[in-house]
Amino acid sequence: MSSELLLYAGILLVSVFISSVSQVMLKKSALRTYDSPLKEYLNPLVIFAYVLFVGTTLLSVLAYRGIPLSLGPVLEATGYIYVTIFGVLIFKERMTRGKLAALALIVAGIVVYAFGL
Repeated sequence: MSSELLLYAGILLVSVFISSVSQVMLKKSALRTYDSPLKEYLNPLVIFAYVLFVGTTLLSVLAYRGIPLSLGPVLEATGYIYVTIFGVLIFKERMTRGKLAALALIVAGIVVYAFGL
């Protein structure tokens, strides 16, 4: 792999990670109770989460300038791993056998693509 490809792949991975953080912020906000529907959507946590989403979209566009289109979805699949880890650590969600199996399949798919198996 060229250093340019690694740079753009890294940009996409950072983008996916930040997007996952943004999803956690939105879930944290959704778990709170608000006085009005307007406050539910116009609070600092939600606004910042959507700003992050816009930023990650721009980073993704930049990343796709330097990586093959076929690599993008493979790298974006890492978002499922991040969100699952955040769910267990932050929201105390249970890790079930089904979730573990799904994560194993995602990781296996990434490995198969990376090594061209």
